[in-house]
Amino acid sequence: MKDIEFFGNIKNCENFVNAVKEKDFLFSLVISYTSTSEIPGITIAGSDSELVKFTAPADAEFLHYGYCKSIKSIPMTPDGKPTPALITKSALESASIPLVVINAGSKIEPQLPFIQTGLKPGNNITQNFGLDEESFLHAIDYGRIIGRTLASLTDCLVIGESLPGGTTTALAVMRGLGIDAKVSSSIPKNPVELKNRIVTNALKKLDNDDPFNVVKAVGDPMIPTVAGMLSSASEITKVLLSGGTQMAAVLAFAKSIGYKSENVAIGTTCYITDDTTANFLEIIKQIDDIPILVVDPKLERSEFPGLKSFSEGFAKEGAGAGGSLIAAMLKAGLDSEKLLQLTENQYKRIFTSQ
Repeated sequence: MKDIEFFGNIKNCENFVNAVKEKDFLFSLVISYTSTSEIPGITIAGSDSELVKFTAPADAEFLHYGYCKSIKSIPMTPDGKPTPALITKSALESASIPLVVINAGSKIEPQLPFIQTGLKPGNNITQNFGLDEESFLHAIDYGRIIGRTLASLTDCLVIGESLPGGTTTALAVMRGLGIDAKVSSSIPKNPVELKNRIVTNALKKLDNDDPFNVVKAVGDPMIPTVAGMLSSASEITKVLLSGGTQMAAVLAFAKSIGYKSENVAIGTTCYITDDTTANFLEIIKQIDDIPILVVDPKLERSEFPGLKSFSEGFAKEGAGAGGSLIAAMLKAGLDSEKLLQLTENQYKRIFTSQ
């Protein structure tokens, strides 16, 4: 299909796309938090360490309202690089795709209606287990309930996430599961050495590679929650995991609790697959033979440096940006050029109102 590139088993990609084309989509954003994000240099989310905890709820609020209530402006770097949620909002609005927010351990609750799991934020994996036993099992169980409920409402459930520092916990989980993984970063100069050092030290607390033990030790609340959603939702409808590194970790763990693979695909931006410091496509192939759908947002063509920065290594993905673009294309037949125009309109609106 125009503007969506297929990887993996091409026939499986075509089957998935044909099954959901022009059908109903529902977008879900799972917001969460890990204290691992507080390690200096790990994430660019939030303009300073104190604002990081507001990133996920602010993303959710922006998708609903077009502005944020928890903080004065949308999550953005001081020089005008915006949250990927700006791309997501443009895509969802363009195709009239409804949105639901799931709070899976966000440190700050968003000021909007959301599904509450009651999960606590994740711990710093360099200091403690990421999750305690009760929280871990709670996340899977509630994820299954939420996934089953949402799947009954749509032909394709799109699942995105907002979790600062999540690529580091995702890397730890995949390495703990024996996957040869190199992951992307929200920072143009990927802090590979820092992440590897954190992950290596965190994995020392493991005495086996049992998936449950791995996620409890070095994961975050989002991973078991979304794995639970995937497990139950895929029994009912098509599921598009919307994201890069973190959704790869979800998929890797979900193998241990089961899902219907013929109903599952993963969708992301070309900024993830083109990242030479990561190996996203190889990671997915190590996990399962599911469709990999990749979209080019063409942000290098934008007149705004803040948007163009995505094509230059900033953020690359997040808040379900890639999957939401794919969903808009499949539901409404939109192309990258039209979606770029709508994203630029959104960007102009935000800066005009600052």
